[in-house]
Amino acid sequence: MGEHVRAGDLDLWVEQVGQGPDVLLIGGLGDTVESWQFQLDGLQDRYRLTAFDNRGAGRTAMPEGRATVEAMADDAAGVLRALGISSAHVAGFSGGSIISQELALRHPDLVRSLVLQSTWVAPDHYLRRWGAFVRWLLEAAPSEREFLEWFFLWIYTPRAHNDGTVDRFIEEVLSFPHKQAPEDVQRFLDAFFAREDPSDRLPQIAAPTLVLAGGRDQTMRPEICQAVAELIPGARFEVMDEEAHQPFQEVPDEWNARVDAFWREVEGR
Repeated sequence: MGEHVRAGDLDLWVEQVGQGPDVLLIGGLGDTVESWQFQLDGLQDRYRLTAFDNRGAGRTAMPEGRATVEAMADDAAGVLRALGISSAHVAGFSGGSIISQELALRHPDLVRSLVLQSTWVAPDHYLRRWGAFVRWLLEAAPSEREFLEWFFLWIYTPRAHNDGTVDRFIEEVLSFPHKQAPEDVQRFLDAFFAREDPSDRLPQIAAPTLVLAGGRDQTMRPEICQAVAELIPGARFEVMDEEAHQPFQEVPDEWNARVDAFWREVEGR
């Protein structure tokens, strides 16, 4: 069961399960607590996991004004402090990985370690074109189902489309009662593309960091993820060769085992 917790001037929807070292999970574009279900189920025997709906997603409202990555990082810090968590292993994917970067920069005392899945430094020309495509698709798709069918072509592997996994994900999204407004998706996208290039700041991150890339990810390609690892001192970079943008959902057992091994190593230091 979840609850709203107060972080600054915002009530964020939070769910927490398990016992052990603290982990904070941060989702990406439009993703809610449910996007981490395989981790909440699969890792709760070893960790206390906290996940939350970003501002403008699910059960957390989008406040007035321009959305920024910095504000979303402060939201994440506010969740930890509201729950009395002094520091946590932080894992974020896609947009959530950018929030995680900023959390480690703005609130380093709260970050025990970082796992950055499908991340980037600054959007290149290709990624900006892809963002513009998503904006167009939000407006042009005849239905929510068709938007998801087309959008997910870039998110999941052909394997997941062909074996029915993506169809199951689509049905879950369509039946979810807490829909994100299209204008909030746009504002979320704008926040990431407006962020200043953090290349000169990423070397300030001191937390042990694991950067994961999907070898078949067409958006955050391995070379883009690797650029992040090269800027963070001591960061480890790994490629899941046969995976796309969200392997934590497609191959959760493998993904969970990788991050569990990393967190155990950090805990053992």
